[in-house]
Amino acid sequence: MAIRTPYRSLRGISAVVALLAIGAVGCSDVSDAVDSAKDGAKKVARQRSVFSLSIGDCYNPNGKVEGDTFAVEIVPCGEAHAGQVVGEFKIDEEKTYPGDDAVSAIADERCPVEAGKFAQDTWALPKGVDLFYYTPTKESWATGDRAVTCTYTKESGKFTGSLKAALKPEQTAYLKGANAVYDALWANQSEEDYVEDDLDGYKAQAKAVAAALDAHLEGLKGIEGTEIGKLREQLKKTAEHWKKAANATDADAFYLAYDPAFTGIAPNKTVAARKELGLATTVPADDAEVWAS
Repeated sequence: MAIRTPYRSLRGISAVVALLAIGAVGCSDVSDAVDSAKDGAKKVARQRSVFSLSIGDCYNPNGKVEGDTFAVEIVPCGEAHAGQVVGEFKIDEEKTYPGDDAVSAIADERCPVEAGKFAQDTWALPKGVDLFYYTPTKESWATGDRAVTCTYTKESGKFTGSLKAALKPEQTAYLKGANAVYDALWANQSEEDYVEDDLDGYKAQAKAVAAALDAHLEGLKGIEGTEIGKLREQLKKTAEHWKKAANATDADAFYLAYDPAFTGIAPNKTVAARKELGLATTVPADDAEVWAS
C-alpha cells in the first residue's frame, strides 16, 4: 500500500478568522451568505492542532493531504471526512533529530502495525484510502515533539463512518493470524532480487512465514465452518512448503519449495472462508497485483 508523509510543521496559523462582508444585496443572497458564515464558523470551531490528534479522530485536512500542516478540521465520523487517526507512537529511541528520511523510515515500519490494531481488516477499507502519517520536523523536534500520528486518508474524495469495526471473536482470530502471515512475508523480504544472491535471507523469510502459518492454524482450530476447514487443510500443506524452503540446501531446492509456498497464501484462496466468516471478500487491488505478477 502506498505510504506518504505529510510532515507536521510549526509553521502555521496563529489564529483562524472568518470574515464576511454583506453589502446591499437581496434576501436570498443574504440568506446564502449567512449560511456560508455558519458553515465557516463551524469549521473554525472544529479546528484542532495536529499535535493534539487522538486515535479514532475523523478529520478533514485544510488543503492538500500531503505537505506541511498545523491544523485540521475534526468532524464526527458520521459525517463525510477524508481521514481517520488509526494509530500513534513516539520516537523515543533517538536523542537527536535523525533526519527526514530516517523519521519516514520509522513511520513506514511502525504505522502499518499500529493501523492494523485499529482497522484489522484492510480488505474492508474504503476504495482510495491509503496510509498516511504526520511526523515531527526538525523544528518541532527541537520543542520536544516526538509523536508520529498514523492515519488512513483519501487523497481525493471522502468516506463516511469509522474504520474501526465491531468484530466477532472468530473474525478477530482469523484476521490476527492472516495478518501475521503477510506481515512475516513482507517484513522479512530480502533486498536482493534473486535467491542466489541471498539464500540465507530468503530462508529466514521462509522460516518466519512458516512460524506465522503454524500460529494461524492454531488460531483457526476453534473456528467451525466448511470453508474454514478447507482453508485449514490448504494452509497445512502450504506451511510444509515454507518449511522446506526454510531448510533448502541450495537455491534450486529453495525455488522448488517457494513457488507452491508463495501461491499457497494467495489472497484469492481465502475469499470463500472470509465470506463464511462474514468478512470483506474483495481482494485489494494492490494485493491482487502482487500475486498476478
